[in-house]
Formats: sequence, structure tokens, C-alpha cells
Amino acid sequence: MNIDEAVKLHRTYYCLDCGVCTGSCPVSRVLPSFSPRLIVEKALLELGDELLQDKDLWSCLTCGRCFERCPTSINFPEFMRNLREEATKRGVAPALSHHGLLQTVMELQTQGVRQKKTDWAREAGKIAETGDVFFFVGCMPYFNVIFRDLGVDSLSIGRNVIKILNAAGITPVVSDRESCCGHDMLWNGKPEVFKKLGAQNLDLIRESGAKKVVFSCPEGYYTFKHHYPQYFGELGFEVVHFYDYLERMLADGSLKLQNGGSAYTYHDPCRLGRMAKIYDSPRSILKHIHGSELREMERNRENAVCCGTTGWANCSSCSKQIQAERLKEAAATGAETLITACPKCQIHLNCALATMDTKLEIKDLTTLVAESIA
Repeated sequence: MNIDEAVKLHRTYYCLDCGVCTGSCPVSRVLPSFSPRLIVEKALLELGDELLQDKDLWSCLTCGRCFERCPTSINFPEFMRNLREEATKRGVAPALSHHGLLQTVMELQTQGVRQKKTDWAREAGKIAETGDVFFFVGCMPYFNVIFRDLGVDSLSIGRNVIKILNAAGITPVVSDRESCCGHDMLWNGKPEVFKKLGAQNLDLIRESGAKKVVFSCPEGYYTFKHHYPQYFGELGFEVVHFYDYLERMLADGSLKLQNGGSAYTYHDPCRLGRMAKIYDSPRSILKHIHGSELREMERNRENAVCCGTTGWANCSSCSKQIQAERLKEAAATGAETLITACPKCQIHLNCALATMDTKLEIKDLTTLVAESIA
């Protein structure tokens, strides 16, 4: 999609030049050269070559704060995604984090290279090869090899989802054939790789006979909910986020929690919060833990600040400034623990926490629930 097509699709010509997008942008606060308003302006002025060669094109967190506040509802994150596709065609690429290892793993999955998820899944609990409920694990197992030195065991999230589902009497389908959902490839300007991954996943899920696919990863959930229908049409199964599913289990009494007694604050992930509009179920789950206390950060829900980087690209000193600011905001609540609901948020915030002098603990919500099952 060229720039003119992107302008027409997202109606960026409705821009009022008010600057609300730039004023709302967490990147603009720490990187003055970055401005969503100026990017739109360059597109409208047909400064295509200058725009697509700009490295700041990849600094955008696509967090959606600008879109949330735009008076004319210009979907700037999707506009940026289309610009990146065009930039990639011209050979322009972001600075990849961790030497591009994660992107390489994602591309290898289009060729059938995958991890044996069922080995650790069977250690966690009961799983099935076919059935009504499919647990889409996502890339968490791949993160584990790279980030365990930070003290982040992202593989435990998948294990705990299985443990919780089993406790509620559900035996989910888990498959070795599952591929990455394609989220990062899509936002890194490679829709063709995304489409290969997506087609593999859809074939697998349909063969399993699943009527419901459960996601604990916000990016996987949002990608299946929003972009899969856009690229592949009707899916033929229900897409459910694990926390919405878990909230219903708690409400109907099929699962009960205990062992609270702590003060928590909660970080809204961009894809789960602003993008998917899931704000209430994580907070409701926290309130079901006996003795717990939720202390909201000053900026929460639609106003929450991103964890500082996305798509494993352009992670810089600017990212660390955003992360440090968010952690200080969490500590200011007086809470003992910052609860995350996204494996990437947990990784990024833990990375920044290691350089700060604070007693704040970071814990994934799924892990907390697994520890609190009655």
C-alpha cells in the first residue's frame, strides 16, 4: 500500500493540525524529533521519500494514545503500519532488538521450525489433541530462552494457564504445530510473513475442531480478533482473551481464589487495553483474590502509558526513559507489586527495574492467580 492509498484509507486528510496526537505521545515526550502530527503532515504534503527514509518511522510504539484522543478519529497506529510496509519495500528497516533473533525465529516458523510445546504442557497438566477449547500459547516459550537471565520465566505463564483451566474442569488443546500469530511481522512491515504464519495457524485450529480459542497474550488476541478477519475473512471459531474467560469462571463459581493480603497496582497493556478495550476483567480478577487491594496508577485504562517498546525493534534510551517513568508511577501508589498482563510488558519493565533502586516486585496476573487457587 503506497502513501496515497494509506492517506485515503485512514482519512488522514481530516487532520485538524491540532497537535493532540503529539501532545499525547509518550515517545514525543522523550524524543522531541518524533511527532505523529508532522508524520501526517509530510504524508499530506507528498514528501514520501523523506518520510519513508526517516528512522523515526520505527520509533512509534503504535500504542494508540494518539488515536484514543484524536478529535477526528484518525487511526494513526494503522496508518504507521501501512507506512512501514511501504518503507520495507524500499529496503528501510528498524534497528532490531537482540540482533534480530526473535524475528529470525518467527520467519523460520513459516518453514515448519517450531518448539515442542506439548512436552512442557503435559508437565503442567492435562491437554488434548482435539476438543472445543484451543489454548493458543504464542511466543512465550521462545522468550524464555532469551530473557530468563532477567528473572522472567515467561514459560510459566503458559503452564499456569493450563493449570487454571484444568482447575476449572477444562482440558485445552495444545499443539506443537502452532506458529507465531504474526503480530510482530505485521507491525515490522512484513505482511507476507504474517499471512504465511496466519494460514498455518488457521489450518491447525480448524483441524482441531475447536469452537473457542483462548489467548493469554494480548498481542495474539488482538491480532486474531482484528487482523485475522481483515486478511483471512470469517474465522469459524470464537476468539477469547483468557482474562475474560477467567472472570466468567470466577463469577459462576467454577474457580475460587484465596491467599491475597497484598497491595497491587495494575499496568494496562496497549493491545489489551486501548486496542482491545479490555480494562475490567483483569481488575475484577484481582478483586476476587481475598485480602488484596488494588491501587490504581495516576495514568490507567485508556490513559495508561506503554511499556516502552514494541515488535522487538528500536529499543533505545528513549524506551528506558518511558519504562523508568512508568515504574516510578507504579511505586508512587505504595503498592508492593506491579501486576502485568502481557509477557512483553513483564520483560520490558523488568529490564528497566534491574537498573533502579526500588523494592517494587513485578508479577504476571496469570502467575498470581495460579498461586491463589483455592
